Amino acid sequence: MKKPVLAATGLVIAAGSAGAGGIDRSGQSIQVLFERGNYAELSFGAVSPSVSGTVVAGPGVIRQSGDAGKAYWQVGAAYKRQINDRLSFALIYDQPFGADIAYPGTSVPFAGTSALTAGGNIAAGQWPIAGTNATFNADAITGLLNYRFTNGFGVHGGLRLQKVSADSDVPIVAGYSVDGEKDEGLGYVAGLSYEKPEIALRVSLTYNSTISTRHRTTETTVLGTVVTKTEIETPESINLEFQSGIAKDTLVFGSVRWVDWSGFTIDPLVYRVLTTDPFLSYTDDVYTYTIGIGRRLTPKFSGSVSFTYEENDGKTPVSNLGPTDGKFGVTVGGRYENESGMILSVGVNYTWLGDAPTVIGNPPTQLRPNFKKNDAVGVGFKVGYQY
Repeated sequence: MKKPVLAATGLVIAAGSAGAGGIDRSGQSIQVLFERGNYAELSFGAVSPSVSGTVVAGPGVIRQSGDAGKAYWQVGAAYKRQINDRLSFALIYDQPFGADIAYPGTSVPFAGTSALTAGGNIAAGQWPIAGTNATFNADAITGLLNYRFTNGFGVHGGLRLQKVSADSDVPIVAGYSVDGEKDEGLGYVAGLSYEKPEIALRVSLTYNSTISTRHRTTETTVLGTVVTKTEIETPESINLEFQSGIAKDTLVFGSVRWVDWSGFTIDPLVYRVLTTDPFLSYTDDVYTYTIGIGRRLTPKFSGSVSFTYEENDGKTPVSNLGPTDGKFGVTVGGRYENESGMILSVGVNYTWLGDAPTVIGNPPTQLRPNFKKNDAVGVGFKVGYQY
């Protein structure tokens, strides 16, 4: 039973992070540590979100945002080396956090502390913050060691080097634009695991620390350009990942991920002065739940289906730079493995993005858009080699 069940464990969860809470992207999995023998892989994914909303701009006047979601690519790579019967090493490259959003059209800039108003755009019949866009990129390299004891338990841990950059345009706020140059920060990973190969049972608990970076920030408005420093601290998180054989050639798998988004903020100086608010922040932590089943269908081919869920509050306003709340996604995957150790995996994901309200401006001109019936489609491909 050992080998047939394990053949299902590498099924790709393609684009399963589509629309994830905060700006979560990769999920920071360390499961490559548990691949058999020596192993290397490359993965590619593409996600195409559709994100739009409406706002009541006056009696009988409704404005449409247009599609603000931007398609993006996810790239990953991993290498695992079995040093001896007890000790293994892994090197993982992923893109753990990211954001891409752009509202169509242009907007009229306003200067001063009441800059975030909507008067000019409403009169022109445009979306209040048309032309607003934002990009956030994070790339990480993680080095891990895993030591297995004789009783099935193991410990793993290591260091993560992460590079972050961000830029944005919010033209309605005094023609505001910001460019945060790249900076690197160091964090750590630590965890425990338990394995029982006879039934393909594995449970791992992993903590990912915060990582701080400090960026040279150029902020430009109609009033001029200011260069400052902005600190960004990506959040700590905990991953609980599990799998177990439940019948011949059949495996159940899943995970629970907690991310401390309530402690995350991006707060450039000039934007804070103009609006009295941070550029980006979140009020709640996010829990992401995944459950799935994999089955070996032939000696070389396995298939899987999994479901991902994040709670939707639907009432608390969220950022206009990420105007969704919660999600429910379905991923269908397949894996082919031949005798030479080559492994090909492919997956397709469809995610219903949760409805969310946002806020534009301050009273008495404050507007409250609603983003509803949005979704995302993702595809992923992974090639691995076991030796």
